Amino acid sequence: MPASEKVVSLFESHTDIIVKDRRDTLYGHKVYLTAGASGLILDCVVVDGNPADSTMTVPMLERQKLIAGVVPRQAAFDGGFASKENLRDAKVLGVEDVAFSKKRGLEVSEMTRSSWVYRRLRNFRAGIEGLISFLKRAFGLDRCTWRGAESFTSYVLASVLAANFLTLARHLMA
Repeated sequence: MPASEKVVSLFESHTDIIVKDRRDTLYGHKVYLTAGASGLILDCVVVDGNPADSTMTVPMLERQKLIAGVVPRQAAFDGGFASKENLRDAKVLGVEDVAFSKKRGLEVSEMTRSSWVYRRLRNFRAGIEGLISFLKRAFGLDRCTWRGAESFTSYVLASVLAANFLTLARHLMA
């Protein structure tokens, strides 16, 4: 029986099985975040099932084009998104510099204009990990107590909104 057909929670039937590489099996939903240089979360997508990260590169870039009207000039992704096809597709969409945290056979010169740009994007990506940790610690994104699939999505979006408000308040007070 495929994992998508298995019931893993009697209380929350919408729960998905999430397998991360060779690490522990998790239960819940995958959440994809897009953040900007401002520290604000620009987009948040809660997906059903356990799609491979590599299948989400182009859809996430296309969402940014819908939201902002243009694709980003630069993009930094987690290592799970890395592939030659995703690099090519991102460049075709108009992204000038693309950095994957794990190169997976890709050369820095293929991804970005210089190793300096690659390091900057890779470090920016590391900062996003801090933002994700902040969402988990300060806003309880690691454990949703609201019941139902729609409520789960609402909980995630409310957490993102609250984090953005706090970030804006910090910028205004500085």
